[in-house]
Amino acid sequence: MDGIKYAVFTDKSIRLLGKNQYTFNVESGSTRTEIKHWVELFFGVKVIAMNSYQLPPKGRRMGPIMTHYRRMIITLQPGYSIPPLRKKRT
Repeated sequence: MDGIKYAVFTDKSIRLLGKNQYTFNVESGSTRTEIKHWVELFFGVKVIAMNSYQLPPKGRRMGPIMTHYRRMIITLQPGYSIPPLRKKRT
């Protein structure tokens, strides 16, 4: 998944889970269509709405280019959910 970096778990994002909304940090260059496609393909769910906002400009420097992220709040259709990922015990 090129565009999606990781799921976000803050107080606000945990409250949104009750409304069937999930929060992810994504690359700024990714389009909404790409993110929707990746979420539906990877998690096997149906997305009905997506909201995004730009994070404060404190990008991370990776070599000669600066990477920036934006936050996406993704609303799923009723009846769908994203299961929690669990670490394997060794």
